Amino acid sequence: MLANQNFDFFIQWHLTERCNLSCRHCYQSGRGMSELSLAEIREVIAEVAEMLQEWETAHGLRLSPSFNITGGEPLLRADLLDILTEIGSHGFAMYLLTNGTLIDIETAELLAGRGIKGVQVSMEGPSEIHDAIRGSGSFAASCAGIGSILAAGMKVTLNVTLSRANADQMLAMIPLAMELGVQRLGFSRFVPTGRGMAMMGEMLPPHEVKELYKRLLSQSVHGLEIVTGDPLATQMQIKSDGPSGCAPFAGCSAGVSGLTLLADGTIVPCRRLELPIGNVRTDSLREVWATSELLGRLRDKSNYTGKCGSCERWAACRGCRAIAYACSQTEGGDNPFANDPQCFINS
Repeated sequence: MLANQNFDFFIQWHLTERCNLSCRHCYQSGRGMSELSLAEIREVIAEVAEMLQEWETAHGLRLSPSFNITGGEPLLRADLLDILTEIGSHGFAMYLLTNGTLIDIETAELLAGRGIKGVQVSMEGPSEIHDAIRGSGSFAASCAGIGSILAAGMKVTLNVTLSRANADQMLAMIPLAMELGVQRLGFSRFVPTGRGMAMMGEMLPPHEVKELYKRLLSQSVHGLEIVTGDPLATQMQIKSDGPSGCAPFAGCSAGVSGLTLLADGTIVPCRRLELPIGNVRTDSLREVWATSELLGRLRDKSNYTGKCGSCERWAACRGCRAIAYACSQTEGGDNPFANDPQCFINS
């Protein structure tokens, strides 16, 4: 039975912490990191390929593995094209997450030539809102980058990080996405960590998240998919083949369907849940996946507290562990298994 199913598994790789912008809501704290060398990166890619092949053979699985390449701003790695060539040589699907400001047509064509399947560009709203969050002039630069990406034949997803700063402009992103000619419009919730801790007060309350999601996911726009990886959206019961064309949703991926690597090789369950569980410079990825105490606990409902711990929909959702952890810290705790404070289920 398992052999007839495809299982997604991704590596989200933050190749650098360096960035040419300084966004208000950024999850990074600004600390420097000793970045992995190209030689070290090649070793990690080979290990991932071997690990996944072993899983398929040993368990009769059929995996759909992918790499999400990001930063910081990944275009600041001078060897980015070499890294993409190495990943592509192993047959992995590759996606690029970027602010788009450094991509001209020549760069876009080079990226397309390396086999990038899609590019996610961060966009926080119409120009005034975007520039207020990401810096003056960044909206125009991102739009120019998007034009180059599309001209090179790659698909683009605009992704909005939702907070009080831009929630009332989210629906305005639909005509903007159509004007730019992108294929997808995505959204995720703001996580108050790193530099973004200063915006803690701009988190949306549960009832506003629910109403905004209902409006977004009921939109019917020909040629534009509205997508999200937010586990709470799983519970909106929007059919993936409905008129909105929404992509299927899934629960929190931490410890379940992927791993995140930081620029210095640190392994974490999620970039916004920065709890180290190893480092590729010293640890085997397959051993970390199999033996990490934290990953094991994230997979076990009995460790969850509050509403998440008693929820009948836990297996399909699990809430956002990064938001739960960040908010627990502001309340004097240190609990990645706490309740997702923006959950609107049964409320």
